[in-house]
Order: sequence, then structure tokens, then C-alpha cells
Amino acid sequence: MESLALSHMRETRQSISDDDGELVAQARSGDLAAFERLVRSHQQRMLTIACRITGGYEDACEIVQDAFVAAWRGLGAFRGEARFTTWLTTITVNLARNRLDQIRTRRRNEPVSLDEPRENADGLLPREAVSGAMSVQEELERRDVRRHVQACIAELAPGFREVLVLRDMEDFSYEEIATVLRLSGGTVRSRLSRAREAVRECLKRVIGVL
Repeated sequence: MESLALSHMRETRQSISDDDGELVAQARSGDLAAFERLVRSHQQRMLTIACRITGGYEDACEIVQDAFVAAWRGLGAFRGEARFTTWLTTITVNLARNRLDQIRTRRRNEPVSLDEPRENADGLLPREAVSGAMSVQEELERRDVRRHVQACIAELAPGFREVLVLRDMEDFSYEEIATVLRLSGGTVRSRLSRAREAVRECLKRVIGVL
């Protein structure tokens, strides 16, 4: 049975999607205020996606800024065949993919250790509210696990990383992921399965869980 939290999250996103149609129409007519509302609605999610794909907050900020500039310039080509958020995610993922190629080239000769997570890795996964009953040690352990998870995700090949981020972290449907990444549904499912297994094996090596 679908959890109440997941159900609420999907209802919220649907509500946002319903509002997008009118805002997009206004923005296409040159209404900058309408586009700014679209930016406010989607910028945090796009930033999270870019962070998780590239592994760097500063890179992600630049990616998202470029994505919204590209979206504003390309609104005339948006026909509404997919949700605005799906179209925007496609732009963001493509820019993140290009930036990741640049980062990988730059860091090709730099050693990477899963025991020393990359800068800003702790901020890439959602921050959960800390229970008043949770001890400092428990919170530190939770953050440590998040760092290891992000480090393991960073070890995935880009195509597998993108599928895992969009499905397991951002709750996009398989159909939306196929649209964003221009893959078949079968390829999406295959890559997701392999990505999950790779992360699971990585975590076994690093912290001995699962």
C-alpha cells in the first residue's frame, strides 16, 4: 500500500503540475513574473537533481541557472506534450551530464576515496528532520551513511546514476525517465536494477550493511 507521505508528495507535485499550464502559457506570452513563479516552484528540485548527478553544489547552482535561461529562451518550442517539469528536467539533466564530463576530465588523475566523501556530499541528499529523541551520535551516524550513499552513487557510470537519481530519489515515473533520458522503458528498468545492485555492493564494501 502506498504510504501517506508518498501519496501526499505525489498529490503536491500534481498540484504544481496543474498550475504549470497556466503559468507556462503566460510566460510564453512574455510574462516574466509568471516565469519567475515557475522558477520558484521548480528550482529546488532541479538543484537537487543537478547536485546528485554532478556531486557538487556550486556546479549544480550554475547548471540550474543555465537550465532556466535555456528554458526561458526555449519556451516557444515547448508544446506541452510532456509536463513542464519533465521538459525542464531534460534540460537540467543534459546540462548536468555535460558538466559531469568536464568534472570527470578535470579529476581524471585525482584519487577518490569512499572514506573521504567529496566536498558538499553531505548536502546532496535530503536533510531529514532530527527527532528530539535522537542523540548526537545517532545523527552523526545518519549523516555518515548519507555521505557514503552519495559517494557510492558518484561511482556509478553517468547513465546509471541518472536513472537512480530520477527514480529512487526524485520519484519520477518510468515513463517520465524514459522521456527525459530518451531511453526505452525496458532500458530504464534494466539500468535501475543494475544501479541499485551496484550501490548495494558498494555499501557492503564501505560500511558493511545490506
